[in-house]
Amino acid sequence: MQNAIQSILAAEAAVIQNIPLDNPFEPAVQCFLASARAGGKVVVSGVGKAGGIGAKIATTLCSVGVPSIFLHPLEAQHGDLGVLGIHDCLLLISNSGKTREVVELVHLARQLHPDVRIVTITGKSDSELAACSDLVLWTGDPAEVCPLGLAPTTSTTVMSVIGDVLAVLAVQLSGFTRQDYALRHHAGYLGAVAKLG
Repeated sequence: MQNAIQSILAAEAAVIQNIPLDNPFEPAVQCFLASARAGGKVVVSGVGKAGGIGAKIATTLCSVGVPSIFLHPLEAQHGDLGVLGIHDCLLLISNSGKTREVVELVHLARQLHPDVRIVTITGKSDSELAACSDLVLWTGDPAEVCPLGLAPTTSTTVMSVIGDVLAVLAVQLSGFTRQDYALRHHAGYLGAVAKLG
């Protein structure tokens, strides 16, 4: 069993190392920061496991000074799209790049705000979602480590790591400080550590 566990860990580590470095990471973060400077926010969306990763990315961006929210694409079709402002940008997450609700969100968002900027994290750089996005962050399309090849495993690992890259770059490019962090994170261990800095 230990050999199996080691194999899984090695597979997960390998796909992280294979995330394409030529992805437009910096332009994506500059898009986020431009929205924030204009009084806007990053609206993150995805379905299922990708949606769970998206919710985590949104909260991480908030903690490093980039106002962000998670919008479920189905709820967007029932009125919640009203949360999308004119200065916002969309961060959409879909491994297949053809998740119906996410692709539909692109069209609905552009009906509301034709100039909205769209950044996508996807495993399929030639997908419909990628084609209608301004910036595409390609995961490298790793095979799932799940022995069935079905359960989102390595694909969600790389999505999460790409989100971490975006958040760390946002700190570096914006000059965000420990004091800035402390103003947003008052409670718990991290809040105490940030205040000590």
